Amino acid sequence: MHSPHDPFVRVRGAREHNLRDVDVDIPRDVLAVFTGVSGSGKSSLAFGTIYAEAQRRYFESVAPYARRLIHQVGAPKVGEITGLPPAVSLQQRRSAPTSRSSVGTVTNLSNSLRMLFSRAGTYPEGAERLDSDAFSPNTAAGACPQCHGLGRVHRTSEELLVPDPSLSIREGAIAAWPGAWQGKNLRDVLDTLGHDVDRPWRELPQADRDWILFTDEQPVVTVHPVRDAGRIQRPYQGTYMSARRYVMKTFSDSKSQTLRAKAERFLASADCPACGGSRLRPEAMAVTFAGRTIADLAALPLSELAKSLHSGTRSEAARVLSEDLLGRIATITELGLGYLSPDRATPTLSTGELQRLRLATQLRSGLFGVVYVLDEPSAGLHPADTESLLTVLDRLKAAGNSVFVVEHHLDVMRHADWLVDVGPDAGEHGGQVLHSGPVADLESVTGSATARFLFGREPAPMRPARTPKGWLKVGPVSRHNLRDVTAEFPLGAFTAVTGVSGSGKSTLIGEVTEDLDGVGRLVCVDQKPIGRTPRSNLATYTGLFDVVRKVFAATDAARTRGYGVGRFSFNVAGGRCETCQGEGFVSVELLFLPSTYAPCPDCGGARYNPETLEVTYHGRNIAEVLDLTVEGAAEFFAHTPAVARSLRTLLDVGLGYLRLGQPATELSGGEAQRIKLASELQRVRRGHTLYLLDEPTTGLHPADVEVLMRQLHGLVDAGHSVVVVEHDMAVVAGADWVIDLGPGGGDAGGRVVAAGPPSVVAGAEGSRTAPYLARATAEAR
Repeated sequence: MHSPHDPFVRVRGAREHNLRDVDVDIPRDVLAVFTGVSGSGKSSLAFGTIYAEAQRRYFESVAPYARRLIHQVGAPKVGEITGLPPAVSLQQRRSAPTSRSSVGTVTNLSNSLRMLFSRAGTYPEGAERLDSDAFSPNTAAGACPQCHGLGRVHRTSEELLVPDPSLSIREGAIAAWPGAWQGKNLRDVLDTLGHDVDRPWRELPQADRDWILFTDEQPVVTVHPVRDAGRIQRPYQGTYMSARRYVMKTFSDSKSQTLRAKAERFLASADCPACGGSRLRPEAMAVTFAGRTIADLAALPLSELAKSLHSGTRSEAARVLSEDLLGRIATITELGLGYLSPDRATPTLSTGELQRLRLATQLRSGLFGVVYVLDEPSAGLHPADTESLLTVLDRLKAAGNSVFVVEHHLDVMRHADWLVDVGPDAGEHGGQVLHSGPVADLESVTGSATARFLFGREPAPMRPARTPKGWLKVGPVSRHNLRDVTAEFPLGAFTAVTGVSGSGKSTLIGEVTEDLDGVGRLVCVDQKPIGRTPRSNLATYTGLFDVVRKVFAATDAARTRGYGVGRFSFNVAGGRCETCQGEGFVSVELLFLPSTYAPCPDCGGARYNPETLEVTYHGRNIAEVLDLTVEGAAEFFAHTPAVARSLRTLLDVGLGYLRLGQPATELSGGEAQRIKLASELQRVRRGHTLYLLDEPTTGLHPADVEVLMRQLHGLVDAGHSVVVVEHDMAVVAGADWVIDLGPGGGDAGGRVVAAGPPSVVAGAEGSRTAPYLARATAEAR
């Protein structure tokens, strides 16, 4: 029996996902790092077991009516956990894409800034004081009435609505109009109103053109249609709607994503003429602090905002509120995010930036005695920024908290007080704790992939630098913080683009298009999800599922019953379970929390109805095949060439541990990116292809990075070009060419600091990447 003052969190019998009845003890009040190859089970232990149990206990402690609303989706599979304090989770997750969420709202900076203007702002003479809500574009009291607080308005023009003025109205000059009978109806109404629908558009009087495109009138006329001979021709009442009115109505009201997307092609977004893009009412914009409006201050990088706050008026209210703001800003700047502005929309941030903003907010919360469970806080971080991250983690620990971190970065592992290594491999070959103890003791653990890299691993063999087959010139680019930047990428080589967060790397490679000379075919492999619901999965995305369904439809049992390929799809009625519509999960609405998914009560997650599951192929039904890992499926389908090829490419990029039917909602950004890469690799490639990858090693253990790099270098050896944005210096050291941007982030970056082979960039003056790259190139020799 452990005493209530037991200094350890003790986990007994953890069986979540692939964990094999794991027992582990982890001390409290330390920085504990969970490591292991991708899919080994470290997240299942840290998040799926320890954090999930802490969350369950919290929900158990709240009032019964609140518990009923929360609908907890089961408890983690674990015998018991003792010594577990309350937990706070900071995971890598994409923000909801809303234009109203910003850096300021995520960090509470916006609240403090609004309070500062309300209490200590300089008001025009005679103006009454405004409540802090009047400075928010997200409230009725503050939002500009014309753009409803969005700062942008959608407008159209004759050039957008009529792209080819040489056509007549009958020939389709007004491209924005609908097709088929609805478009014919509008043309007939115009004809009845006396407009010439057969003259080229450019020859019509300007007044007529303006009325046709922009009028708000909606005249109703009797139309006598001219149709084919022999058909009944009845007159009807037709209502006219101008092209602008049709486009705006479709864009704002249509439930069809396709129609909305078409309407958007005929709209241009511009700053709202009433508020100039500030999103606020004139009364709020008339108030200043240190000579600037709240919109001016919100547009400044945080490092600049701090300077402006220092120079503001020094009333007692201003001093107290400024100190609160400066304290919040200091924490964010310490995490390397001083280049962000409070009004920067959260959908434009990387998952790493978002997580660090949440981390900064937690540091200010002053909680102690809790377990912080962090998911790869170093993701997307330049080595220079990782050092400041470690300082922040130490401060969380010093405040009396336990910090449990799932991490792949070797420097974070070396900094830990305690290391939990899970493995030895992924999926079914993982799920065991190989080591739980001080970092140095891992060295003697045989079978640990982490130990090989953490303690003087054998250096990767130096590959001879490739000779470029040509050069791709990009620029001059002036976008975001890039000012007239030109860069040259070698073709037929492996190029790494480096620089601190916010230096302009993603902006630069975003300018590479298929139109540029030398590109050929362009493939961008990003980390966006491959789907947002459990209906999308690994098998459907790669096209593997089409082949598997054909295999099942060709079995004797399927033929006897008359089952076609569609019977084995969970996306259409017939073979699927109708309770969950083939998702395997039902959505549980949590009212005041985000909705979550629970297994379907009828099929138990199998997705299919009982009749479909009676058909088997080599002893397995379709649901059991979807439950196979890629590795298991490769053995099962070894004699089905079309399936085997797809599975081979997934194995080649290190995804052997994923299940074929694993929902897209369970995949990390790094896994989604590697699935996309595998889909590309299985295609037959003709001619030159340029592959662009944004931080492909995110979420990867060094052992997985080796596997991925083998594939990427193989593409270059086959005659293609690869460009990666990368922070892993081991990857950069193995590149043929490096383009380093910086020297800092935001306004302090945006230029090419150095370009050349890794050995040259490693010695570049003024480069923040150089010292770390020099160390990596020395280790690789």
